[in-house]
Amino acid sequence: MTKMLQINNLVKEYNIGSEKIRALDGVSFSVNEGEIVGLIGRSGGGKSTLLNIIRGFSTFDEGALNLDGLEVVPNSPEETLLELKKNTAIHLQRSFALWSDYAVNDVLRKIYSLRIGYEGLPPEDLPEYDDMLKEAMKYLRMVGMEAKARHIDYALSGGEKQRVIIARQLAKKPKILLLDEPATMACPATKQEFLDTIKKVNRETGLTVLCVSHLPDVHRYLTDRLIWIDNGKIIREGDPGSVIDEFLKDIPEPFPLPKRKPGRKRIAIKAENISHSFYLVAVRGITLSFDSLNFNINQGDITSIIGPSGAGKTVLWNILAGFMFPKQGKVLYRHGDEWVNMSQYHKQRMEIRRRIGIMFQEFALSPHETIIDQLAFKLGVKGQHVIDDAKERADKLGIGTEVLDTLYQIVDMPETGAKDKLEALGFSPTIFGELFPRFPRTETVKYAESVFGALDLSMDVLDKYPQELSGGEKVRAMLAITLAHRPDILLLDEPFGDLDPITLRDVTNSLKRINAEFGTTIVLISHHLDFVREVSHRVILIEDGELIMDGKPEPVCNEMLRRSGVTYMQHT
Repeated sequence: MTKMLQINNLVKEYNIGSEKIRALDGVSFSVNEGEIVGLIGRSGGGKSTLLNIIRGFSTFDEGALNLDGLEVVPNSPEETLLELKKNTAIHLQRSFALWSDYAVNDVLRKIYSLRIGYEGLPPEDLPEYDDMLKEAMKYLRMVGMEAKARHIDYALSGGEKQRVIIARQLAKKPKILLLDEPATMACPATKQEFLDTIKKVNRETGLTVLCVSHLPDVHRYLTDRLIWIDNGKIIREGDPGSVIDEFLKDIPEPFPLPKRKPGRKRIAIKAENISHSFYLVAVRGITLSFDSLNFNINQGDITSIIGPSGAGKTVLWNILAGFMFPKQGKVLYRHGDEWVNMSQYHKQRMEIRRRIGIMFQEFALSPHETIIDQLAFKLGVKGQHVIDDAKERADKLGIGTEVLDTLYQIVDMPETGAKDKLEALGFSPTIFGELFPRFPRTETVKYAESVFGALDLSMDVLDKYPQELSGGEKVRAMLAITLAHRPDILLLDEPFGDLDPITLRDVTNSLKRINAEFGTTIVLISHHLDFVREVSHRVILIEDGELIMDGKPEPVCNEMLRRSGVTYMQHT
């Protein structure tokens, strides 16, 4: 068979502080033309580093790479690296980078960029415009997004965005398609559609694929051959089933799910008659609608919300978190013996927010600060007694209580949304330092000890920068920062989707320990049904904004699989 890709004795080293880390240590393998090869291994084992080298994004120190006759070595000229980039395409882990435009225009930009050298929209009066539009629609059709060609990026779910990104990569006509956890954040049905799309493209065009995934079922269903890489070295390669069985031998035993106390459940959150909808002008219709959604979240439970991509889970989560307010209905949080409506100003709303820990799908640790610095900031914002102190500082600065309440909401928001809202209020990010000074080191270390213990995280992590941590350590460090102030309620929007099974088991055990030791009420969104089964007391299934089923994990997850009609999870 013709070899499309050959990797020979590849070595890659990083300098982190005074330490030299060998990310790849003599890696050698080949990929045949038209073959789909998988890469599996622990988080931080070198898989993404390897893909970035093949893509031409990163250099290497020793060895050689050959792509369809193009030889690349450590001292290759820039022209060779440009040629490598031209002939490869990659879907990066956690990448949702799209233009704020129609999905079809996103693909059109990629097609037009091959002619002009940068991404711009082709003028509609261009003679070739209609042909380019047809080509763009062809790629959207291949990834199952033709019906949403005129949807803007913010109206797409995470899984739908990923499919648009794949369409953009196909438009480049690469010799090899590199996939780095491309379907991780998608629901089972979307994963199935994505995997079938890759198989279809591979079958019909002969496109060579190298796929990194932490999901064993993905490799069993998709790949012809599987390579296990850990600590920068290839451990084993061969038939996907046998490699996976060997890889999973070291998975930790599950920590038991904490038992719920008998008797009547105390309610922590009430969603009452939630009604909300999005109307998209471009398609002249409602794209998502909740109509009188009602449910309660019980105190001390771990509750998972599941459903297909685009079902409204993240919208519902944003409403629960108080970032988005429903058009009708209300979300009520218990505060002592009273209930606080998060959709309108209340003098206790800041205190409710102080008691909530939030972690997003696209969470990010600051690369410029050590973990202890980031903990100190979080404690300065969320620690006990900080609200009364902040109100005094706000009063001296001439900031009213309702504006302070809005500023406190911004603290928990994702960076892009927070920046826009802050600017709209006329403030710069320095206002947070004035209102919420960081905790001193000694107090921060004291707060960290019990949380780090529950997360099985070494205290040595405190003085490290995020780039010095493994993938699993980064997730647990972010979880530790989120939990530092001992929140009563933890809201998680799919932050663990791209962890390997062994690291995910560690995190799953950590969540159960947190729930057992601190009684934390946890509400999470996840597409990973094995994780949901293992971590949840209760599961809520929603679809098209409607509550379909609510109950114990096994029957609710099975109902979602039945509705999804997936086959990759049953593949043997």
